[in-house]
Amino acid sequence: MKDAYVAGGCFWCMVEPFSGLPGIHHVTAGYMGGRLEHPTYKAVQKGDTGHLEAVKITYDEAYLSFEKIIQHFFTQIDPTDEGGQFADRGEPYHTALFYADDAELAIINSVIRALNQSGVFNGPIVTKVTPVVAFYPAEESHQMYHIKNPFHYTAYKKGSGRDAYLKETWSMKIDKKAMKEKLTPTQFHVVFENGTEAPFDNEYHDYKGEGIYVDVVSGEPLFSSTDKFDSGSGWPSFTKPLKKIEEKMDTSHGMRRIEVRTKASDIHLGHVFEDGPADRGGLRYCINSAALKFIPKEDLEDAGLGEYKALFE
Repeated sequence: MKDAYVAGGCFWCMVEPFSGLPGIHHVTAGYMGGRLEHPTYKAVQKGDTGHLEAVKITYDEAYLSFEKIIQHFFTQIDPTDEGGQFADRGEPYHTALFYADDAELAIINSVIRALNQSGVFNGPIVTKVTPVVAFYPAEESHQMYHIKNPFHYTAYKKGSGRDAYLKETWSMKIDKKAMKEKLTPTQFHVVFENGTEAPFDNEYHDYKGEGIYVDVVSGEPLFSSTDKFDSGSGWPSFTKPLKKIEEKMDTSHGMRRIEVRTKASDIHLGHVFEDGPADRGGLRYCINSAALKFIPKEDLEDAGLGEYKALFE
């Protein structure tokens, strides 16, 4: 196991996007870079201790690289903001990356250089790069906050402006005319017109291959066969996604359901229900096969998804 340390504004919003990645053992919210030993949340929030809200990411480098962690970090923040992150202003919410040795520093600089050249951000990256210093875990109430208080966390992330910024910055610009030629009529109807394919008459409802199911439009990893189960519904069913996906209230057809959509391409996947296996969380992600593409476990490396091999070893 190795540790990586990053600061991206509110530490709640850093724990959630990292905690679900394959190869991550644990993510701890805490404080770094200040003048006070064992600071409290109240003291740090005042902004006079010099600490940043940060997270410690404990990971298995056999399955997840330091470079992947740094790349993922930049998809969760606005690295051009010198004054904080979104609604959170002041020194505790500045962004920073911490390196343990010259090799990590070289990786950080390489990622920043590539992102600056890409033009994905509206300005140069100002995230501070600094050697690792003492890390102090935050109070227990702040650990895994997105799980303990999901409603408040979701409302906070949206209300702060972070959610909208990330969606605008990283969402795909889709040419639907081109997609109509690439996808089958059923696929196009499902993903872009919120359609539903026939139960039991779709590609993956009873498929038992080992691998990863990705977004048919963007290739974004969505579900693993390790979380797939036979729900008897006639559609592919999973107990959880590989990482957080969008949820929206759906009142169509005279019903109240929770629709699930992808983050990058914003396509319709299906719905999530609370009648899944109780011993595996109780959720059932009921997904249209037409929204998915299957990548067998032996092809994950070639597909650029090598970090997900850990799920099958």
